Amino acid sequence: EDLRARPRPSSIDIGEEAKSQLRTYLSQIAGMYRDNPFHNFQHASHVTASVKKLLTRIVQVGEGNGLAASNDPVNLADLAGHSYGITSDPLTQFAVVYSAIIHDVDHPGVPNAQLVKEETRNAQIYKKSVAEQNSVELAWDMLMSDEYSALRACIYQTESDLRRFRQLVVNTVLATDIVDKELQALRKNRWETAFSSSSSPSLTSFGNPDQEEHDNRKATIVIEHLIQASDVAHTMQHWHIYKDWNERFFMECYRAFKEGRADSDPSENWYKGEIGFFDFYVIPLAKKLESCGVFGVSSDEYLNYAKANRDEWVREGCTMVQQYLAKYDREQQR
Repeated sequence: EDLRARPRPSSIDIGEEAKSQLRTYLSQIAGMYRDNPFHNFQHASHVTASVKKLLTRIVQVGEGNGLAASNDPVNLADLAGHSYGITSDPLTQFAVVYSAIIHDVDHPGVPNAQLVKEETRNAQIYKKSVAEQNSVELAWDMLMSDEYSALRACIYQTESDLRRFRQLVVNTVLATDIVDKELQALRKNRWETAFSSSSSPSLTSFGNPDQEEHDNRKATIVIEHLIQASDVAHTMQHWHIYKDWNERFFMECYRAFKEGRADSDPSENWYKGEIGFFDFYVIPLAKKLESCGVFGVSSDEYLNYAKANRDEWVREGCTMVQQYLAKYDREQQR
């Protein structure tokens, strides 16, 4: 396909029927989220906004990426090679955004380990990545209903594209399960295989069959890290945003403990745990965004905010945990 002849996405009208079905579908998805302090539809919307931002930053490359600035004409074929094909593939981009909005549908407000311990129905069905797999199946089953036929026709038109869309969604949503050690090991191995020799994207790989498999592997890794960063985007944004979402997550975990759905009191280790989360997950993840070489200034922005939030948490975190506990007690007394 000649990418130069492809119309811009903003010029395409999918029609009123598909637009109406999309609005209805999103409304239904929103209603399938539970009233959790953290894992709710507001979180899904926050993650989706971050995904969209990072996807846009891939497209709007600047001098730091070795390509023309965004106000200059950019060869789409070169850009596709630079991003391992992501920017030239609307189905991939839509799949990632779709995955973000559905990734915590019906989240129960407790981690997968607790679901397995309680031997819930979903835990018996899925065994691993319980909440994530349940979210995919609920959202997917609804999308496949007759009610959304016009919307589906805008997403894919062949069985091959349907299978690829399904695989992209499953892979992307399951990438948000960051606790499973086996999945962690697989991702680490993929990263080292794809990026250890060189962190610079190839600008000449587009259209080269010998490079396609290598670029597909890198594209998969870029998408995984994009959704993982977006899932914890609050840790890499302004302090007041981090503080708000950190409190929400604490309240969710503390409520689970008070309801007998957690083995230990999260308040006892929340302060140190957050420092460890920054040091061993958030900051290394932000550095990997930079190593991918496709996100431009966003990777620096995310890393700088992560470091700043860690430092502020070191100073204020102990006091904040006590404030969380006091707020919880006040709310229980109402």
